[in-house]
Amino acid sequence: MRTRPSIIESFNYAIEGVIHVLRTQRNMRIHFGIAVAVLITAAAVGVSKIELIVLLLAITFVLVAEMINTAVEGTIDAATTSFDPMAKLAKDIAAGAVLIASVNAVAVGYLVFAGKAADKTARVLDKLRNAPAEITVIALVLTVIVVIATKAWTGRGTPLRGGLPSGHAAVAFAAWMAATYIVGDSHRFLISGLTFIMALLVAQTRVEAGVHSALEVAYGGAIGALVTLSVFQLL
Repeated sequence: MRTRPSIIESFNYAIEGVIHVLRTQRNMRIHFGIAVAVLITAAAVGVSKIELIVLLLAITFVLVAEMINTAVEGTIDAATTSFDPMAKLAKDIAAGAVLIASVNAVAVGYLVFAGKAADKTARVLDKLRNAPAEITVIALVLTVIVVIATKAWTGRGTPLRGGLPSGHAAVAFAAWMAATYIVGDSHRFLISGLTFIMALLVAQTRVEAGVHSALEVAYGGAIGALVTLSVFQLL
């Protein structure tokens, strides 16, 4: 007869479940990383106790939804050996729950941070805008020199595919920098944040597709942002 697990063993099993999801599920790692970044940002901007409670609830909602989604997928995979439309529907519904939780978390984060972080972000961007153009040009030239030297050293990729740097990442981060400059102060934080996330997604797809490495997209993103920043300052 199997004995009932103790409280400590129950906690161990629960923690093992969390660790397993973190190890095996990429989306859970992304959510977890974003949660850590949000909490660090909350401490940096000095949110109130009520705002912190709302953020913790939103973060918990997302993480729990992702774990339930993983549990549902694992159960269905263990119970079925062939394609079943109802099994697919169950997985889609569980994934939809994660999507709703994520959208809610984004909305909560924007409402909490928009007022506080927008002012600090605007000050940083103003400093970049007012910085001497020579500094930007020097940074751009140094980046290009390093990129050319690295490309000559590795000898990988073609002008339009692979190699160092990533053209897609460069264009994506150039669009982010341009949008940041063009949009007015009242909506700068929101638009800049959204375009930055889109640029990160573009860079991630290049890495996941196996076309570029993380280093290659990082170089591409740096070049795109620096070129756009240089053009805006010089013009």
